[in-house]
Amino acid sequence: MKIDRLSRKATVVAIGALSLTLAACGSDNAVEPDPAASGSPDTEEVSTLSGQLEGAGASSQESAMQAWIAGFQSSNPDVSVAYDPVGSGGGRTQFLEGGTQFAGSDAALKEDELAQAADRCVSGEAAELPLYISPIAVIFSLEGIDSLNMSPATIAGIFDQKITTWNAPEIAAENPDVELPDLPITPVNRSDESGTTENFTEYLAATAPEAWPHEASGDWPVAGGQSAQGTSGVVQTVTDGDGTIGYADASKAGSLGTVAVKVGEAYVPYSPEAAAAVVDASPRAEGRPEASLVVELDRTTTAEGAYPLVLVSYSLACTQYEDPAEAELVKAFLGYVASEEGQTTAAEAAGAAPISDELRAEVESVIESIS
Repeated sequence: MKIDRLSRKATVVAIGALSLTLAACGSDNAVEPDPAASGSPDTEEVSTLSGQLEGAGASSQESAMQAWIAGFQSSNPDVSVAYDPVGSGGGRTQFLEGGTQFAGSDAALKEDELAQAADRCVSGEAAELPLYISPIAVIFSLEGIDSLNMSPATIAGIFDQKITTWNAPEIAAENPDVELPDLPITPVNRSDESGTTENFTEYLAATAPEAWPHEASGDWPVAGGQSAQGTSGVVQTVTDGDGTIGYADASKAGSLGTVAVKVGEAYVPYSPEAAAAVVDASPRAEGRPEASLVVELDRTTTAEGAYPLVLVSYSLACTQYEDPAEAELVKAFLGYVASEEGQTTAAEAAGAAPISDELRAEVESVIESIS
């Protein structure tokens, strides 16, 4: 993908209409701004920023990114921001190869990617900022049924294609008051390398190792079933089917049926609050660079009200760029995303859990170091 060089204008611009330049990096899910979802900027402030900022990556962030771009551009009308929801793997690749100034990823950079980042980021390093926290919903399409209870072992058995009908004993035992149909189960997974897949398989491997004999991976490990590109593709495939089941960022669940997962002795439905409870209780990953604020999620928690099937999606950037104007734009945009206004905007637009004040202070310290 070609990068347009950023330019500075000498005159001060007035607040104008929103503009959104959409990246054309091969995604079928173009992002368009939703003004209703954005925050209300202070129109008395005047921005001197100008130029073009391009990012790509996690499709889980798509709804939040719409709102972030709209909110940021309303205060910085001479800046054009593009984000291609191509998926976490594609976003990391484009960022590390210098094709974008920032990226979104539902998984932390691997060791070899951190080494690439050291070259890409001049004499700086990669910043990994946990700015989007959201539950992963297990979604299904069954006429007349809106919710089901499932243990991790049951979910694992379904996606490993060992539990094959909706009225199977394992599902019936956890849903005694539900009339389950004698209908084949059709699992739907991501076809592309996906941070959502990596988080989902990590959850299954941690909570149901006997029922899920696969390692955590961004590539789906089980042959068969149906597959689709991106979050929107999985949701659409589940929606169009009868007896289908998949996994997706909860912001895209819509009117589909969803699963309450067993945590301890209780079944917990997804919610931003339940997802945030897990993140706040989880430690930082050890052995990472200083600007890498990666969270080591406690998937096996039995804390009351916690929903451990959660993804933390990171904003990736460099702490140092060759072009000072590039650095200034990245710093400004991520500063907005991390701000209380930006996090509230994502909560309203995508049902995300706003980061805590303590985490925001850590994130802002890294953003301030971008140069």
